[in-house]
Amino acid sequence: PEQRAALGITASSYVVGYVGRLIPAKGIETLLDAVAATPDATALVVGDGPHRGALDTHIGQLGIANRVCFTGQRPPAEVAKLMHAMDAFVLPSLTTPKWVEYFGRVLVEAMACGAPVVGANSGEIAGTIGEAGLVFPEGDARALGEHLAQLREDDAFRGSLVAKGRARAESEFTWEVIAARTVEAYHATVGPGGPC
Repeated sequence: PEQRAALGITASSYVVGYVGRLIPAKGIETLLDAVAATPDATALVVGDGPHRGALDTHIGQLGIANRVCFTGQRPPAEVAKLMHAMDAFVLPSLTTPKWVEYFGRVLVEAMACGAPVVGANSGEIAGTIGEAGLVFPEGDARALGEHLAQLREDDAFRGSLVAKGRARAESEFTWEVIAARTVEAYHATVGPGGPC
């Protein structure tokens, strides 16, 4: 509540968050379209980038300027606090001829902060989320909106995803787990003890 108040977001708002660069491939228009169709929803956008002007234009066309909060770039500790203020975290990335979301680390960070995650089916997003969140077809604001409505209306379901997300972040993505898997991969490639 303190984070929301500091940002001027009303206590009754359903806060849908995004963290990352503001570039076309991140699909933020999809998130904004879904927020526009979700009553009492506010988009909390953390980050900056060259696409900000185009997003402002899109927001103006949707008529939701009073329901979008841009924070600009923030230091990691502050990002974690902002994630705690989110009712749902969305990574709406779009596949382009030159780029695809290859991991979506920010999803893991959101899960660790207790935000239920929703991601587009771009690249490796679905693999990162696993059973700990929801996936929608990239660019499909209606499908994203349906997921947001489900999270908003079903507290038990939302709570189960929060628990699954935290457990997934801890069991699959800590530095200790990644380091152990890296060593296993090296051993599988060159054998224990290495080539020397």
